[in-house]
Amino acid sequence: MFENRSEHLPDRQPFKGYGAAVVAGPDRNLIFVSGYGTENRVFAPNDGSGVSDVTPDALADRTGHALGVVAADIDADGVEEVYVHNTDTYGGIASERDRLFDPTPNGWRDIFALPVNDGRDNVRAGRSVAAVDRLGTGRYGLLLACYGAPMRFYELGDNGEVTDMAAEIGIDFLTGARSLVPGPIVTERTDVFVGNERGPNYLLRNERGHFSDVAPDFGLEAPGEHARGVALVDPDGDGQFDLVIGNWEGPNHILERRGSEFVDVAPDEWLVPSRTRTVLAADFDNDGSCEVFSNVMGAPNRLLRRREGAWVACDPGAATEPRGLGTGATVCDMDGDGTLELLVVHGELDSQPLSLYAVRNENAWLRIRPLTEHGAPARNAVVTLRTDRDTQTRLICGGSGYLCQTEPVAHFGLGGDTAPFSTPRTVTVRWPDGRARTVEAPEPESELTITHPANRN
Repeated sequence: MFENRSEHLPDRQPFKGYGAAVVAGPDRNLIFVSGYGTENRVFAPNDGSGVSDVTPDALADRTGHALGVVAADIDADGVEEVYVHNTDTYGGIASERDRLFDPTPNGWRDIFALPVNDGRDNVRAGRSVAAVDRLGTGRYGLLLACYGAPMRFYELGDNGEVTDMAAEIGIDFLTGARSLVPGPIVTERTDVFVGNERGPNYLLRNERGHFSDVAPDFGLEAPGEHARGVALVDPDGDGQFDLVIGNWEGPNHILERRGSEFVDVAPDEWLVPSRTRTVLAADFDNDGSCEVFSNVMGAPNRLLRRREGAWVACDPGAATEPRGLGTGATVCDMDGDGTLELLVVHGELDSQPLSLYAVRNENAWLRIRPLTEHGAPARNAVVTLRTDRDTQTRLICGGSGYLCQTEPVAHFGLGGDTAPFSTPRTVTVRWPDGRARTVEAPEPESELTITHPANRN
């Protein structure tokens, strides 16, 4: 399915990395890749069809051991900050601290380094990070999946003071947390699924900004499995998100939401145990249905697609990477051509070059970029497209896969080449506060920015 586009990367030097996140910059998306024992890297589309390395010194952190990374507007200034989790130990307490990078007119600064935050930085070992708008205000908190230490939930005050709210809102679990994915899973607000190792998973139901674990109510604990990549996808357009779960050396699952329960609908190929790392759901070929990509360490990557209402295995093509040491992956339309690119990160066991892939197609597309009332990307928002043929639903990523985060855009394929063309009728954005806005007859092959109802313009 995928073709190799790695020649568009600035270099093919071996690199030991983990997470990757797409950050909304002032005039273009930035792709942040975390380096482990080496510098972080930041890429941006150039004037051609490729990307350039634009890493500022402040973000490089050349001696850090970065794992998870996520972007969100945590101070309600309309611009995304970047949280980078560093750890040089497997679990417990690390000797390195995390970074919380804030873009200013004079460059990037580390909020944790401010005097007001002396002693407030994180040194607990962890893995993934997620952006969660728990109150629906457009001001995000940052949830850190700690390992062998209580989970953290950071929020930022107006004076720049960082506060860990985990105990107050009910999520200071001591666990082996690996993956996080926020979204309206069992409520219309932002819930969170936590994939754990050596213990049961959590499903954190949002109850007016506080959380309670309801995983046992839905049979999602799986205490004998070791979760890694997790994604949310709505393949049938019913408005309910299904859970795609990849496990380490165990069976993988696609848990379809059916009323008050989740039912595993994974095909046999997906159930075969693998060393799964990141899991992503996106419409790579613009046919109107999401594919599911699984990044596997030391074995062929996997790809599923929808056919006649069911998931079926598909050849990943050049993205198979049978000898790849995959650790992370993200998705973004890097060159603005309406087709998503897949960036794969490698590392852990050895350094390998980054890889870039895309699917050649002539299908039409539509891209929706919702904003918060402060003007930043509306992470955790749900976007629904209704066409003359079907309904498609996308979630603006607040962190998913494993250690990673995709672009803050709802990308819809409309077909026209390998699938029948779907004419857009309406597109509706529902923000985490429950408010919604609908646009009639959006133009195909365009990117539409939709502002929050509090800022109608």
